[in-house]
Amino acid sequence: MFMGGAYVLFGGLAATSEAILIAHYTGAETVSIDYRMPPDAPFPAAVDDSVAVWKDLIKTHNPRSMALFGTSAGGGLTLATVLKLKELGAPLPGALMAGTPWADLTQTGDTEWTNEFIDNVLVKYPGDLGASARLYAGSHDLKEPLLSPVYGELSGFPPTVLISGTRDLFLSDTVRVHQKLLQAGVEAQLLVLEGQSHAQYLDAEVPESQTALKEVAQFLDRHLSR
Repeated sequence: MFMGGAYVLFGGLAATSEAILIAHYTGAETVSIDYRMPPDAPFPAAVDDSVAVWKDLIKTHNPRSMALFGTSAGGGLTLATVLKLKELGAPLPGALMAGTPWADLTQTGDTEWTNEFIDNVLVKYPGDLGASARLYAGSHDLKEPLLSPVYGELSGFPPTVLISGTRDLFLSDTVRVHQKLLQAGVEAQLLVLEGQSHAQYLDAEVPESQTALKEVAQFLDRHLSR
């Protein structure tokens, strides 16, 4: 599991909450990757750490029996990690969950404008998000696929389930990734939750969130080898 937090927040124990939630709904053992972050370790440190953990896990586990997942920056890192694994010719996981992925570090998607101040979590792109993107990317072009996976080649990706909400600033990023996966011939399911802002499906007290997380668990169960 890759933590969210715009690549700059929620390291350490804070990285475990989503892993615990997904473990509850899937009944599966989960590993939360506390990847290095800027300013000390900008891109590509997070991708390098994720690949290193994956390579270690597949020494003792069947890769097709494991899924990669994350939310927001963690969703973007999920996609970027698979792009890097493809580049390396390494085994891929059996399935992915990319929750409201930050798949484009530029302010390009429609809802990053239209949902400004409607999303009550991220609120707007200029400010913290834009600054975090530049801090994480360092001297790299924000459109490099390992930074913004929506610009990458997604053919050969594992089956992927994506989640967003109608008020989510990153709804467009999620939809664009879903469309690229479908165009690449990848099995992809898109769950869009009514009235939810960014990553609010992680609030498992909400009935809509419970339904969505159960669907994620069923998706992963269908596609992971036993």
